[in-house]
Amino acid sequence: MRLSPLNQRRWRNFKANGRAYWSLWIFAILFGISLFAEVLANDRPLLVSYRGEWRLPFLTFYSEQDFGGDFRTEANYKSPELDCLILTGGLVECFDAPEEIARSVREGTFDPATDGFVKGSILWPLIPFKYNTINDLGGQAAPSAPDATHWLGTDDTSRDVLARVIYGFRLSVAFGLIVTVLTSIIGIALGAVQGYFGGKVDLFVQRLLEIWGGVPELYFIIIVFSVWQRSFWILLLIMVLFGWTRLIGVVRAEFLRARNFEYVRAAKALGVPDRVIMFRHVLPNAMVATLTMLPFVISGTIGSLAALDYLGFGLPASLPSLGQLARQAQQNLQMPSLAFTAFFVFAIMLSLLVFIFEGVRDAFDPRKTFR
Repeated sequence: MRLSPLNQRRWRNFKANGRAYWSLWIFAILFGISLFAEVLANDRPLLVSYRGEWRLPFLTFYSEQDFGGDFRTEANYKSPELDCLILTGGLVECFDAPEEIARSVREGTFDPATDGFVKGSILWPLIPFKYNTINDLGGQAAPSAPDATHWLGTDDTSRDVLARVIYGFRLSVAFGLIVTVLTSIIGIALGAVQGYFGGKVDLFVQRLLEIWGGVPELYFIIIVFSVWQRSFWILLLIMVLFGWTRLIGVVRAEFLRARNFEYVRAAKALGVPDRVIMFRHVLPNAMVATLTMLPFVISGTIGSLAALDYLGFGLPASLPSLGQLARQAQQNLQMPSLAFTAFFVFAIMLSLLVFIFEGVRDAFDPRKTFR
C-alpha cells in the first residue's frame, strides 16, 4: 500500500527522530517476543515425539495414559517416570529407576529387550516454567536469588520471576493499549461535539465532567470489587469510565478555536455535513495537541494498573502482574533482585512508550520538519 505524500512526510519526520524510531523497534521486538510467551516460558514441552507421533503438549491436553501411564489426569511432564515412558515409547517398565533409564536413553547406551522400541524425544521451552508454576527449590527458601535455573530468581511463592515478567509485560501493555484506544475514541468524540457545537451542548458536557470528576476512582473500584470478584474486563471497564475525561478538554479547546476558521465557514456554506467537517477537516488539525497527551494517558494507565495491583485492588492474583512483583519486592527487602527487576521493567517499558509517542507527536506537527 502506497502512502500519501502527507503520510510520507510524517513517516520521514518520525524516522528523523532517532530516539523515537529506535524505541519503536525495541518496543516492537519486546512486545512481539511477549506475544509468544507460551512458547518461551511454559511448564509443558513444546514438542514430544512418542512412538513416531509428534504431539504439541503446550497447545493440547494429554493425559498420562496417552504416554503409556496409568492415570487419566494431565501428564506431569517433569516426572521422571513420564520422562522415561516418553523416551522409551512406553514399552519399558520405568518405575524402578526412571531417571537412570531416561539418562541412558539420552546417552544412547540403553538397549531395550522389547522389540519395536522407538526412541522418543522431548523439546522444552527456553524457560521451562509458566507464570503460575510452583517450583521445587530443593529445600531452599523462597524467594530465591538468580541462578542457572531461574535467571531472575523466584518470588515468595517459588514462581519464576522471568516467566512472570514476560507474561506480565504482555498483560500490562495490552491492558494499557486497550484502555488508551477506548478512552481516546470516547474523549475525542465528546470533545469534538462539545467544542464544535458549543452552547447548551458545551454547557451540559461541562457540568457532566464536573460531576463525574468528583467521583473517587479508587473508592469506586474498592466498592465494585467488594461486590464482584476481581476481573480483567471489569477493571478495564472501570478504567475506561474514568479515563475518557483526560482528552476531552484538549480536543474541546482545539475545536472551539478552529470552528470559526475560514475553511470551516466555507465548508458550511457549501453544505458539507457537520460530521464531515468535524472529523475530516478539523480533527486532523487537533491531533497534534491530542497526541501530545497520549504518552501520559498510556503511561498513566499502566502506572495505575501497577499501583492497583500493588495495593491489592487490581487484577486477580491468578494473573501475572508487574504490580504484584513490586509488592513482593517491598515485602522481601532481603532479596534486592526483585526490586531491581521491577524497577528496570517499569523504567524501560514506560520510557520506550514516551519516546515513541514523542516522535508521533512531532510527525503530526505541520510546523516541524526534520532533515
